[in-house]
Amino acid sequence: MITLTPLKFSRKLPLLLPLFGAIVLCLSVVPHVAFAAEGDVENGEAVYLKRCVGCHGIDGDGLGPGYDRLVPPPRDFTSGMFKIMSTAFDGYVPQDQDIYEMIRLGMPGTAMPGWADVLSEQDMWDLVAYLKMFPGYDEETPGPVVDYGEQVAISAESIEIGKTLFLEDDRCSECHGDEGKGDAIKRLLGDNGERTWPRNLTKPWTFLHSNDPKDVFTRISVGIPGTQMPSFADPASKLQLSIEERWHVANYVNSLAKTVEVVSAENTVVKSHRLDGEIADDPEDAAWQEATPTTFFLVPQLIAKTRHFTPSNDTITARSLYNDDEIAVLLKWDDRTLSLPGDEDAEKIADSSIYEDQVAIQLPVNPTKGAAKPYFVLGDKERPVSLWRWRSGTTTEPQSASVEIATGPQTPVEPSNQTVQANGRYESGTWTVLFRQKLNADHDSALTFAEGEFIPMAFAVWDGSNSETETKHTLTTWYWMLPESSSTALPFIGAILALLIVIGLEMLWLRAGARKREAEA
Repeated sequence: MITLTPLKFSRKLPLLLPLFGAIVLCLSVVPHVAFAAEGDVENGEAVYLKRCVGCHGIDGDGLGPGYDRLVPPPRDFTSGMFKIMSTAFDGYVPQDQDIYEMIRLGMPGTAMPGWADVLSEQDMWDLVAYLKMFPGYDEETPGPVVDYGEQVAISAESIEIGKTLFLEDDRCSECHGDEGKGDAIKRLLGDNGERTWPRNLTKPWTFLHSNDPKDVFTRISVGIPGTQMPSFADPASKLQLSIEERWHVANYVNSLAKTVEVVSAENTVVKSHRLDGEIADDPEDAAWQEATPTTFFLVPQLIAKTRHFTPSNDTITARSLYNDDEIAVLLKWDDRTLSLPGDEDAEKIADSSIYEDQVAIQLPVNPTKGAAKPYFVLGDKERPVSLWRWRSGTTTEPQSASVEIATGPQTPVEPSNQTVQANGRYESGTWTVLFRQKLNADHDSALTFAEGEFIPMAFAVWDGSNSETETKHTLTTWYWMLPESSSTALPFIGAILALLIVIGLEMLWLRAGARKREAEA
């Protein structure tokens, strides 16, 4: 063994740097190389039976108790198809690191959680060893990983090239739509016959892995086994892409991520902006564009029968404007399908039953004080709620708007003499619906409205193509709407001024004390 003294090593360092650089370069272009720890199958089985069997089943076939209530259904490990792989397209055995990362990070957009906060690193590697036994991969050697070549940096030019390739011959838009929202008119099924939805590429938080260009490149290169997402590295495909072209598409997909209409923990109040003039019908009007958007997660209604376990819509965005005569609320949500009962094409891509798309704004009938609000699922007998409901229509019935009074999830809603106007439009996988309501109207269940006072507000959405109707839908809990006024900010301004005054007095006091100490010294 040769030992280098610090002096000798320092002289040899320039000669070693190219070697170090080559090693770093190799690691950077093959980020998915597996550095697997040895896994203990016996402990892996114990972990599986405690943590995984409820969804994936005791035999690993995905037929656990939660099977028919999860979308997508739990993975059938016996099939040998793992959705997230970095093994090149013509291989079928995932890298150990691929399985480990699925356990560690989970699968966003599915019921599969990440286990990093629950399981130790060794427990996860033990689980990898056990899962490989279901398809017999414990005796198989994975093939080589994807060839990443030289990564193309994100740039305006690369994004534009990627967009062209994305749309060319409907290569990607056939399923993901022209704007990447997953709204193409095509019914997709997994290999087990289950309904699958093309990914909405504008919502990276739903990606099964991430929207990092390297991860997207991997999905484009390998495909997603068990689904209709193909490999675009396959030379037998007419839509094959070169390594460089795949990087361009990956950069384009990365650029589609929403940055404005996204859920934010700091933004949970729908701020209704005051206008002096009329409120425009056009959502593209400057006043609407300047109104603050607030986005909320939609969750499936699981409390009252009929419960909903297979949602498709996941977020809704609200804006609001008002003037002396009326208040308006503009709602937007992504919906992969235009649900139009009676239309042959719409019915082909729908589930077993098709209904109208719907959206509703829920408000308390009576003013609420403090934290006391009606039950968030359709209110209760003591505290009824008003539902402003819009329906998308059918081939024989036009769009419609109505107001209903609800007194609980198990009580039929009743029509109200209150009126509301609403009109919607569907474009590129997104519904935009504008509600308008006269203020302080003289009728039952009129909206109690006062500037600067918080109004409880909740939302519900129905995807008719997903067989959603009545209590089978997605919804939010209670949030707030705040009609702003010129005086709304005065208390905050006053508080800031008071704080500045206090700080100023303290600084004067400290300065005076310092001068006194100097004089005494």
